Amino acid sequence: MRDIPAGLAAHLDQTSTTTCHAWRLTRTDGLVLGFTEHDGDLEFDGTVFSAATGFRASEVETGLGLEADAADVAGAFSDEAISADDLALGRYDGARVETFLVNWQAPHDHVLLSTRVLGEVRSSGPAFSVELRSLAARLDQPSGRLYSRRCDADLGDGRCTANVTAHPFRLSGAVIDAPDETTLIVSGVDDRPAGWFSGGRVAFSTGPLSGLTTDVSEHGLAGGSARLTLWSPMARLPAPGDQFEITAGCDKSFETCSQKFANALNFQGFPHLPGSDFAYGYADTDTVHDGRPVVP
Repeated sequence: MRDIPAGLAAHLDQTSTTTCHAWRLTRTDGLVLGFTEHDGDLEFDGTVFSAATGFRASEVETGLGLEADAADVAGAFSDEAISADDLALGRYDGARVETFLVNWQAPHDHVLLSTRVLGEVRSSGPAFSVELRSLAARLDQPSGRLYSRRCDADLGDGRCTANVTAHPFRLSGAVIDAPDETTLIVSGVDDRPAGWFSGGRVAFSTGPLSGLTTDVSEHGLAGGSARLTLWSPMARLPAPGDQFEITAGCDKSFETCSQKFANALNFQGFPHLPGSDFAYGYADTDTVHDGRPVVP
């Protein structure tokens, strides 16, 4: 049950009230921003809630149970708050948003209404609209292990344990050219064979994409330089000379784990798992059933 402060409860019992909504946004990098639909700035809980962006919220219905609900918040881009570039570059992906009801005449009288995460973002000209998804939306995501022939661990994590923080699995390079939103011509990784970074990840350290990462689809060689094809388009093109670090890719197969990373002991897949042809098969006189592995 929501605990409403006594001062705010008494104010809400009056015939007329002076309440408004305020939002505190916390990005995954720790940056905290405050916004309000009121016509003046508010301050409480150590956060300044700015009115400069003209935030407004849609209605939202909540109910009992674990059904996920959603709300929308709209506002205008501002260089001092949310910029179009930062939103397009994904710096707000996964941000937490707390919604407050506050008495703007006495901001210390406020109550937390909900905590949500940013969902779909839509922009048009100088304005944007953001979907706020309830924490129950996380229950819609698959969890647990996936049993398959290929590994289900992330390269270098606690289950994989492969050390990919140094040469030859992590290298530093620079952008030579960016012909389009999904292609990079780079230097600094020329000593690695084609395909070494396919399925890997690029982390930019300078330029407009600094602090952001993107996944590599294919790694090839073109004219003596490495050519990276990305899975998704970049929101902004990097400039020649922008620095990055690139981590080798893994196709999750037992052969790659063993030969490329020498990590077969920690392989998190099931390479001898029978395929569908065997699972749907039946006993007959032509098959030898002597207990040997189905896949050698």
